[in-house]
Amino acid sequence: MIWLALGLLLAWVAMGPVVILAVALAVCVPRIRWWIQDRVWIDRRRGGAALGVLAALVGLVVVVPDGWLPIPQSPGLMVVPAYVGRPVAERPMSLGVVAQNPHLARNGASSQHNDAAASGTYPWAGPIGLEPEVDTSWFGLEKCTALAFDSSDRVVARCEQRGGSALHVIDPESMRKLATKDLPRPPEDSESTPDDTCEGGDFYLDDQDRAVVATSDGRILAVRTADADDEPDLTTDQSWDLGEDVDEDDCLVGLLPDWSGRIWFTTSDGVVGTVTPDTGVVRSLDLGEGIVSPLTTDETGGAYVVTSHALHRLSARSGGRPVVDWRAEYDRGSEQKSGQPSQGSGTVPTLVDGGIVAIADNAEPQLNVVFHERSSGREICRQPVFDPDASATGTSLVSVGGGVIVQNTHGYGGPLATLLGRGTSPGIARVDVAGGACETVWTNDQVAPSSGAKVSLANGLAYAYTKRPTWWGISAWYLTALDVTTGRTVFSVRTGTGALMNNDRATITIAPDTAALISTVAGLVRVHDRVRD
Repeated sequence: MIWLALGLLLAWVAMGPVVILAVALAVCVPRIRWWIQDRVWIDRRRGGAALGVLAALVGLVVVVPDGWLPIPQSPGLMVVPAYVGRPVAERPMSLGVVAQNPHLARNGASSQHNDAAASGTYPWAGPIGLEPEVDTSWFGLEKCTALAFDSSDRVVARCEQRGGSALHVIDPESMRKLATKDLPRPPEDSESTPDDTCEGGDFYLDDQDRAVVATSDGRILAVRTADADDEPDLTTDQSWDLGEDVDEDDCLVGLLPDWSGRIWFTTSDGVVGTVTPDTGVVRSLDLGEGIVSPLTTDETGGAYVVTSHALHRLSARSGGRPVVDWRAEYDRGSEQKSGQPSQGSGTVPTLVDGGIVAIADNAEPQLNVVFHERSSGREICRQPVFDPDASATGTSLVSVGGGVIVQNTHGYGGPLATLLGRGTSPGIARVDVAGGACETVWTNDQVAPSSGAKVSLANGLAYAYTKRPTWWGISAWYLTALDVTTGRTVFSVRTGTGALMNNDRATITIAPDTAALISTVAGLVRVHDRVRD
């Protein structure tokens, strides 16, 4: 009987849930069920020993610090491919230079959207698919929603769990925590709950290696990420209280400096404001429309905000008072689509070459990528993408010179949407604008449930976190690279299997050492080439 049990265990590890289904069906046959009952007997001593071993394993997991164990995988590794495709030669892209905001860390390292333009691009290379290796780091049920890199290339992360939010400094190779700072929770008399949007917030790394972070109690903190000896350390350097400008049941969803150093913020209820760092003076304006995405800024003094109804350009007048320079409504549809964070645009305003800003709308039956002039708000063109009645996006666009890459998240309502081998509506597309007209350059049918793509300008690859739907009932997740020019899939490397490998709307990050970091609901994944020339 022991050999049968071991055989079933090995089959389960290799083939996944289908083995459990087969065993369940077999047990429904009376003769097989009686045969098993006659041979299965566990006395108290053996049962106690088994429980003791299980308790010891659970205790070990609890005692070991976060990041020292790999993320647990689900079975089925033998029936889903580990690697598809082949390595590719680097083909650098010649695009317009993304303007460097002087008050942010270097482009590519400052925030989850990479820079003030939310370009989603990196000046350095990512993996090229050369014998890629995958490492994971288990943080329990803590998800790191945003990653940045300090001047020593250490990871600075904002992470969320049911107990609250925290900042971490993390080793980029081992993915172990080097320093931790718990962030303030909402006031005890607040009506917000740990599951509210107000539990989170935005964060960026400034030009002094400080993590500037929005907290749940209505403050903005500037936290140093290293001490005087450049050792990892998280100490609050400055703090700004937004006071009455942000209601206690509202929350900060956007945070970014402009070129003068003034800090702009946006809230879920539609408040846009500025903080003058030297004086702490706060000035705000209520747009009266909900906001779910961060903002962008440019060198002309503009701050670009997309609400549930319109795209806005704002600027600061004397004393930091925000004013609306223009407002451009878009098609928000008649309802919140599956895969959208609200009834409205789910994208960050992305700045594109040629003085253009791009968003995606919520139109029916197909969403559109919409391009506007930054100076006037005039709509240049719009282009529908993906299949009718199966198009939505809750992720950021990626700027690729005179166009953007957009990802379909239709059908993703949370981790349950991808359990047991299920997927969401497919689609990653590139849309370019030229001569006042839009064109869909290519569409790829990869399934990328919720993570926005990122692009390496050094090798010409776009990276997406994808899922391979399968009737085997196995949730297999992949880092997939696409050729930015043609949209062709170059390679896919399996990062793991199971619900704990779901990124659940967290972004892909390309580290300066060329590794790709993916945040999941249970920790971090690192994908890197085995050999680099």
